[in-house]
This record gives sequence, C-alpha cells and structure tokens, in this order.
Amino acid sequence: MAELRHRLVLASNNAKKLKELGALLAPVSVELVTQGALGIPEAEEPHHTFIENALAKARHAAAASGLPAISDDSGLCVDALGGAPGVQSAVYAEVAFPDGIDREARRALQDEANNRKLLAALATAAGNGVATRRARFVCALVAVRSAEDPEPLIAFGRWEGEILAERRGTGGFGYDPLMFVPAQGLTAAEMPSAVKNARSHRALACAQMLTLMREVWQLG
Repeated sequence: MAELRHRLVLASNNAKKLKELGALLAPVSVELVTQGALGIPEAEEPHHTFIENALAKARHAAAASGLPAISDDSGLCVDALGGAPGVQSAVYAEVAFPDGIDREARRALQDEANNRKLLAALATAAGNGVATRRARFVCALVAVRSAEDPEPLIAFGRWEGEILAERRGTGGFGYDPLMFVPAQGLTAAEMPSAVKNARSHRALACAQMLTLMREVWQLG
C-alpha cells in the first residue's frame, strides 16, 4: 500500500513537465508516471479557471488509473486584458499549421503567434487608455487521492512581472521573452534555467503542495 500511496499519475504527457515536477516533489519520495504511459487519454479542459481545469484533469487521471493523481494548469494573466489570455494561454492565437509539421515546430509557430497577438492586444488597450503592463504567470496544482476525493490538495503559485514591448532573451518558451520579472531584473527567457525553475509560478505551487502532502497526506 505504501508504494501505491507514493505513486501519482501525472495528468499530462509532457516529458519536460514530468521531469520538472518529479524533481520539485522529490522531497516527499513521490514517484510520478504520466497518464500516457498508462494509456490514458487527455481530459477535456472546458473551464474558465486554472483550478477547475487542473481538478478536472486530476480526477480524470485518477478515475482511469485507480491511483492518486496530480495535475497542473498554468498560463499568463495580464491585468490590462482582464486576465487574458488566462486558460487559453497556450492557444491564444489561431494558427494554420502546414501539413507534416512536427510538435516542436508547431509550438514555435504557436508561441510566435501568441506573442504577436498579446502585443497587439496591449497596444489596443493602451490606445483605449489602459496603460498598465502588469502581468503574472499562474500555476494551479491539484492532487487527489481518488476520483471521488472530497478533499483535493490545491496549491497556487503566482510569478509577478510586466509585459515588455519587445522580446528579450532566447531561453524558455511561450511568453518568456516578453515577461520581465523586476525581482530578477531579467525576462523569463534571459534567466538561467536553475534560477527560473527555483522562482517560477510552478516552483511556488510545488512548495505549497509539498507542505500539503506532508501535513494532510502525511507523506514523508
């Protein structure tokens, strides 16, 4: 039982997310396995909030596997845009992809389109008198003992910054080149990976989740 208790299904097929979350949750000896490795398809994400989508994904993975599950939902929220792109951050802009394009190339095209749309939306907001460029990366992290768990563990991380008018840096992905973090004096794309991973919204959420797992689930 103890082995199953420490094994969590990650409601994602993202290998980078598996590695990152596995390292961040290592202090409680949690073993993560992706839902894809168990033949579980991805869940629908129909909700308007990060927490609701993360909970839906975690419950879906737990129901399909019979194991505890964990999921995150994350994105960028910009004050001048009423919180957009929010849960639609990864697919903010519509993109027509060429036939036969691989996953990494698709992501690069989507990221570029998303960044262009974000800058255009902020320019429009500024023209309407909304000048703030304050924003934050947000991560909701949810863990459930079963699909019917009435007491899910919910952690939330916010990484504050502001959106620049031009991209800076070549690291990271998504909105990282536009997201300037005053506390570090760099964009997320300019930061060394170790710095970013230690201070990011996902790292903040994982720190909260570790505390909850120790206190509520009594994991060592």
